Amino acid sequence: MMGKNLTMLQAITEALDQMLGNDDRVMILGEDIGVNGGVFRSTEGLYEKYGNDRVVDTPLAESGIIGSAIGLALNGMLPIVEIQFLAFIYPGFEQLVSHAARMRYRTRGQFGVPLVIRTPYGAGIRGPELHSESVETFFAHTPGLKVVAPSNPYDAKGLLISALEDPDPVIFWNRLNCIGLLRKKFPTKCTEYQSVKQKWSRRKRSDHFCMGAMLREALNATKKIEAEKGWKCEVVDLRTLYPLDRDTIVQSIKKTGRALIVHEAHKTAGLGAEIISIINDEALIYLKAPIKRVTGFDVPVPPFTIEDHYLPTVDRVKQGIVETISF
Repeated sequence: MMGKNLTMLQAITEALDQMLGNDDRVMILGEDIGVNGGVFRSTEGLYEKYGNDRVVDTPLAESGIIGSAIGLALNGMLPIVEIQFLAFIYPGFEQLVSHAARMRYRTRGQFGVPLVIRTPYGAGIRGPELHSESVETFFAHTPGLKVVAPSNPYDAKGLLISALEDPDPVIFWNRLNCIGLLRKKFPTKCTEYQSVKQKWSRRKRSDHFCMGAMLREALNATKKIEAEKGWKCEVVDLRTLYPLDRDTIVQSIKKTGRALIVHEAHKTAGLGAEIISIINDEALIYLKAPIKRVTGFDVPVPPFTIEDHYLPTVDRVKQGIVETISF
């Protein structure tokens, strides 16, 4: 039975509230997350409800925030770190890749780091430099880290709870320009929602591949293609970027014989290249056309006046579909 209708932001806040309420080991750390409720208000009301030892306002020091969270995780706590914008994570990158990601390997399985790093990513909000990055391959390329990028509120809540239940560190992305816009119906009973938690990765439909907010552009493009040309296209929603759902990717190619990959990140060495490699390794003989990519460009995300020219748009995705099917 479906009940309330939540935005991505509301779903994230509700998940955080439930996790804090269900387990005293859970705590949230980040800049302005306490008194101010977070730069995007994702922690609004939690400081007042759980106190300043569970919802911790930190200094402006990402390396210190992540390093402290690693120590807390190693000592029995379940920390959730909020980094205000993805590119602000760079000072803490060394803590993640040198310590959090390697701890289980370094200790031969004796210790894990049950840590969640939650941060918004992507362009489209007219932000200044370093507020609009999409550099997921830095993290997906790092052994020991899991990376998730939900496209809708329902998946966001389920995957955030799943991330905290994982014994190793998880990077959790939410798309900046969708955080307050997307809405989805939620079950009235928690048990009806558990299915989201049981799989890291799942398909939406199949035929071309997208991640995070690019699902919206992909679905809108396929609707236009179907209306104009009568071609039926299906879309794979890659909810997790590491691990990738290899089986779904391969089964999609076996079914359709074509692939268009859509992501906002830079094209060179982007996650789309890894998807192409999976297809070449496991489903090459099923391809009926070369694989195409619609991505961001190999430049820094530009200023807001030309930001829209950088992003994959419905028209760019639509053209990619036409070229792939018409080959």
